[in-house]
Amino acid sequence: MPYAPGDASKGASLFKTRCAQCHTLGAGEPHKVGPNLHGVFGRHTGKAEGYSYTAANINKGIVWDENTLFEYLENPKKYIPGTKMAFAGLKKEKERNDLIAHLKEATK
Repeated sequence: MPYAPGDASKGASLFKTRCAQCHTLGAGEPHKVGPNLHGVFGRHTGKAEGYSYTAANINKGIVWDENTLFEYLENPKKYIPGTKMAFAGLKKEKERNDLIAHLKEATK
């Protein structure tokens, strides 16, 4: 099943508890263990300026959008074998939809 619009406020809570320890969202905020996600929609994998990616991430060759993020967030290591992202993923479709809805608002 592809991405379906979610609840951005629930996604904000998910981001805070599951993602914020490694990622930032605002323009000009620093990278952490993971890259700043500002402007992630429409960006190619491995292309956030100033962040050191694995070759696997750089060579994946996709553009992040709702559907690629939906698939990636289920199991990052399966979607990009060799990624250094330690996050196990969000198995529930609703949680992925909610998180993506929040990211769409927070990373513009």
